Amino acid sequence: MANCNDIHENDLAGVGSGVRRRAFMRNGALVLTAASLSQSEIFAEDPAEPLRIGLITDLHHADKPAAGSRHYRETLGKLEEAGQQFEQQSVDFVVELGDLIDAADSVAVEMKYLQTVNREFSKVCRDRHYVLGNHCVDTLTKKEFLGEVGQEKSYYSFDRGGLHFVILDSCFRGDGQPYGRKNFQWTDANLSVEELEWLEADLGANEKPVIVFAHQRLDVKNNHGVKNQAKVRSILEASQNVIAVFQGHSHKNDIQQIAGIHYCTLVAMVEGSGAENSGYSVMEVDPGGTIHLTGFRKQKNRLWQPSA
Repeated sequence: MANCNDIHENDLAGVGSGVRRRAFMRNGALVLTAASLSQSEIFAEDPAEPLRIGLITDLHHADKPAAGSRHYRETLGKLEEAGQQFEQQSVDFVVELGDLIDAADSVAVEMKYLQTVNREFSKVCRDRHYVLGNHCVDTLTKKEFLGEVGQEKSYYSFDRGGLHFVILDSCFRGDGQPYGRKNFQWTDANLSVEELEWLEADLGANEKPVIVFAHQRLDVKNNHGVKNQAKVRSILEASQNVIAVFQGHSHKNDIQQIAGIHYCTLVAMVEGSGAENSGYSVMEVDPGGTIHLTGFRKQKNRLWQPSA
């Protein structure tokens, strides 16, 4: 098993051409089938050990008193516990699904929040991926946030272990302007036209099973939902290769299936005082195609099983 402190190469395992997916529920678990190949046949091309991915979301780290159920100063300790579990599980990489920090009234203070939490997050794993949340760029610009964490782009894709992973950025206003310097309403979340075009091209050129990571939700029409989610979902559905979308933002466990794609919302780390009121998870994809989401603390377990 590789350690998350080792950087992985892309295209570790391929998938045969013409793969198209359909999904249905069996005994409460999401079951996926392909028109030309079973999922077991697809993943059998990679004889390696299971791919393990650490997932966290909505830390809202800030050096300020608790407000309501949000205990900002406690997320560093909760992150440390998650990091210990990720090390024990030998995860291959880690994804944080947005709102790593909370908002501040000045660039200097918000940057200090980011530097503090990212110093600790950097100890967790070298291979890290950051999804932008609305609080990440409340006062900071995207360039400032990404520059500090050492990530080149806010949306991109990469391959690991026979899977194609997509990082999305929904921090754009309806007019296409990126969030930053308090220029937005958090309820006006969108993918830009350029990102939609990129996503369609990226998925169109891919034949591997796909897992998407997002912050704002793509499965609800309330204030936590992406405003142009219908267009986003149409692109995901048209690819016929997207297995699941993992998202945060609404701070609660939730799960939906829309047009054969599983939308899993993960619980926030910031909610509640004490280690018992945390939440994080490890997603494991084994060579046979079974996907387990093992939740810790408040995060629920999930299971995807391949077709027979």
